[in-house]
Amino acid sequence: MPEQISEIDEGAGVREGGVEPARVRQMWHLLEPLHAVLYYAPEAFEEAAALGYRTGERWPSYFPYRAAPLGRVGPEQVASAFYSFSPRMVAEYVEPAWRVASPDAVIEARTRAVDRAYRAIFGDRLTSPELAEAAALARRAAESADLAARPLAAANAALDWPQAPHLQLWHAATILREHRGDGHLAALLMAGLDPVESLVSFAAIGAASVKRFESRGWSPEEWTAARDRLRARGLVDADGAATAAGRALRHRVEQHTDQLAAGPWQSLGPAGVDRLAELLGDFWVTVLASGLLPSETTLGIGKV
Repeated sequence: MPEQISEIDEGAGVREGGVEPARVRQMWHLLEPLHAVLYYAPEAFEEAAALGYRTGERWPSYFPYRAAPLGRVGPEQVASAFYSFSPRMVAEYVEPAWRVASPDAVIEARTRAVDRAYRAIFGDRLTSPELAEAAALARRAAESADLAARPLAAANAALDWPQAPHLQLWHAATILREHRGDGHLAALLMAGLDPVESLVSFAAIGAASVKRFESRGWSPEEWTAARDRLRARGLVDADGAATAAGRALRHRVEQHTDQLAAGPWQSLGPAGVDRLAELLGDFWVTVLASGLLPSETTLGIGKV
């Protein structure tokens, strides 16, 4: 199976005059922080606490907030859709999640959380024409996304669009990031990387520290076994660092992910993407400057 991904045309998904893969990745970099506010803002923890979730750590609210659009699903479905989390960890937080609150109640709470958080972060700019224009462009991209074989993107896209422009911007960012994430899982599968191997191989190229990846719930024994499997394939060395072959494989995974994520951005065209990137810049900076988001994540943004 790993050989399959090496056969992918690196220009696939980019029509003549279309949006280049590097630009596709840049749009993910710009939109991801706008989405991730839900998992870190104090307003989100307050809304989760009001539903009855524990808030001493972020996971009791993270799992229901992200999984709620899928409906009252069990840990097996969530582990499949989220992929890189240990099934034990998923079960710990998902099994009790819908006894605390229904998926519909969670979706309502996350909308309130984003509304409150965005008001606190952006202030008067929430009603600016720039934000409204950005929301309209992002919505156009999100509504054009091909949802086949993309469960998280499809589940979010099936929700009603909010009326307020700032909530439309967040909703569009969420659909687009889950669309990219669903495609990323396809790229990992084609590379022959199971959930824990995906993390070990990503840590091996320096995308984030091993300690950061430990937050996904895998045991030391599972991590070591995955590293041994990758070493047998020549993808990591004895110290767990990526070999040339390992780096090449991860590079192809990211290229494939960009290609699979390109569709919504091709629908806007280069001029539309350039305009949205320009509009998002100040909002992106503001979110990063808020201090809400961790300095290191498991996504490898800016490192892959």
